[in-house]
Amino acid sequence: MIRTLAAAITLACGLAMPAAAQEWRPQRIAVLQALDKVTARVITLRATLNQPERFGSLTITVRACNARPPDEVPDAAAWLEIADSRAPANGAAVFRGWMFAEAPGVNMLEHPVYDIRIMECRAS
Repeated sequence: MIRTLAAAITLACGLAMPAAAQEWRPQRIAVLQALDKVTARVITLRATLNQPERFGSLTITVRACNARPPDEVPDAAAWLEIADSRAPANGAAVFRGWMFAEAPGVNMLEHPVYDIRIMECRAS
């Protein structure tokens, strides 16, 4: 009885332990999916860190791009700065923050014409 109780407590404590921290690895290339909602045009952009990419009136600059190691659940996270030349402030940032490939609804670009989504981060 005591042995069974000890085993149950050990098992419960083991299940209550926090999961091991998952690693993120910095990458140089962000693969983005861009959608023009008016024309339904979808393209894939390969954006190198700190080099602006254009899509319609948007200028997209990837400041950081991280991926999970191959032995973990695939995911990518990118810090993006997106400016719109047609915005009232004429080129002011319309989005600045992290986007996540596996959770696109967590933090997304809210734009009437365009949608940008991070797909993956690559070394090259």
